[in-house]
Amino acid sequence: MGVTGIGGFFFRAKDPKALQAWYAEHLGVGSAPYGSWDTEAGPSVFAPFKADTDYFAADRQWMLNLRVDDLDGLCAALGAAGIEVITKPEWNMPGVGRFARIHDPEGNAIELWQPE
Repeated sequence: MGVTGIGGFFFRAKDPKALQAWYAEHLGVGSAPYGSWDTEAGPSVFAPFKADTDYFAADRQWMLNLRVDDLDGLCAALGAAGIEVITKPEWNMPGVGRFARIHDPEGNAIELWQPE
């Protein structure tokens, strides 16, 4: 008996409909009824961080991490759409994968992860 996966991620937004449309348009997330989408099986990380971490913004309690299969292609498409993409070599981890970050229109950090 145990958990078999993440069933949802629920959070507050100033404009939920606009934010859901942004995620659907730029990331393909939540475009089906009730904001659902089919995901592929693969690793998911559940990791509380220290309260004073500098890994993501101090004024945020969470950061969404999305697993992707073509980080370079997605980053290029996001950049072409005017979305700032941040990469830092120190975020990449051999044996784990490569990472990039973007922010949604409400300032929430989204980490994009291409596993190795």
